[in-house]
Amino acid sequence: MSIDYHIVFEGHYYSVPHTLVRQEVRIRASEGMVQIFHHGTQVSIHVRSKTQGRFSTRAEHMPDNHRFVLNADGNWFQQAADKIGPHTAAYFTVLLKSRAFPQQAYRTCLGILDLARKHSHSQMEIVCERLLPAHLLSYKDVKAELERLAATLPAEPLPVHENVRGQSYYH
Repeated sequence: MSIDYHIVFEGHYYSVPHTLVRQEVRIRASEGMVQIFHHGTQVSIHVRSKTQGRFSTRAEHMPDNHRFVLNADGNWFQQAADKIGPHTAAYFTVLLKSRAFPQQAYRTCLGILDLARKHSHSQMEIVCERLLPAHLLSYKDVKAELERLAATLPAEPLPVHENVRGQSYYH
C-alpha cells in the first residue's frame, strides 16, 4: 500500500484506514465491489470503479490532519502556484477542485511544482494557459506540453557579467 493510504486495483485507487500504511492487504473483487482485508479481517469496502487513475476515498480512512483540511482548498499548493503566476494559480485552483478530496490532487501538484523548478516561470505560465481551457489536469499533460514548448523555443542567451568574455575576445 502507498503512503497516501490508497491501494491500486486495476488502475483505480481505493482507500484503506491510514493506520495500515505500508502494511500488506488482500483484495477480493466482484463485479460490483472491492473488499480489502488485513490479516483476514475486512477493513474496507468500495463500489468497484472501472475509471483508471481516479480515487475512491472514504473520509474515515483519512488521518485527522487530512480530515481537518477536507473542506480546504489546498492553500499551500495554491500559494506556491501564485508565486509562479496567475495562469499557474488558476490551473491549480481547477486541479484541486477537480477531485472529490483536494488531497487526491496533492501528488499531481507536487509533481507540477517540481517541473516548475526545472523550467522558467514564463514557460509554466504558457503551458498552464494552454492546458486549462482543454481541462487537461495532470502531471503528464504539463510535462508533455513543457517538452513541446522547450523544443520550439530558441536557446536562452548567456547572462551578461564580467566572467563572460564575449565573441570579441576570440578574434
